[in-house]
Amino acid sequence: MKRHTLAVSTALLLGCASAHAHLEATGMGPIYDGVLHFLTSPQDLLPALALALLAGLRGADHGRRALLTLPLAWLLGSLVGLNAAASSAGTLGAALWFLFMGSLVLADARLSLAATTGLAALLGLFHGAFNGSGLGLSLPSFVATLGLAAAVFVCVALVAAFIVRLRAQWARIAVRVVGSWIAASGLLMVGWAIRGA
Repeated sequence: MKRHTLAVSTALLLGCASAHAHLEATGMGPIYDGVLHFLTSPQDLLPALALALLAGLRGADHGRRALLTLPLAWLLGSLVGLNAAASSAGTLGAALWFLFMGSLVLADARLSLAATTGLAALLGLFHGAFNGSGLGLSLPSFVATLGLAAAVFVCVALVAAFIVRLRAQWARIAVRVVGSWIAASGLLMVGWAIRGA
């Protein structure tokens, strides 16, 4: 009986399909590669999430402004970065964005509409350029940046719309606690980035 189990297990292991590191290789295409890159990259997802939380805490006007500005700036930054060489210098910058954005949510910072817009533009340009760098000028790279910008749009829309509706004080405190976790993650990332430099 043990030999039979061993033979079946070995046959199953040897018959497994190969794994692919990139979605394009699986046939899903570059737009899904861009979407999944955003959703599976905490260094991109969490600062965008923090901006959506902050904009939601500030109200519907701030949420709408972040919704329009962040994805457009991210797309523009990605397009500019497509022709740049890949660099690891953005790692510390991404960590600082974590820390900064999480701290703003934690403090429930009372930003003006212009400040929210500027913050969204800077965040999008930085992360977009960091994402676009090293991809090279090609049609699949361009389509992947469109998928990434679309994922940013959906993330900000869903999160900000949910947070805008929160009126209870305990719910707003819970949002600020999430901001503290993002800031703490940023602090850890800054330490790792400095130690690795």
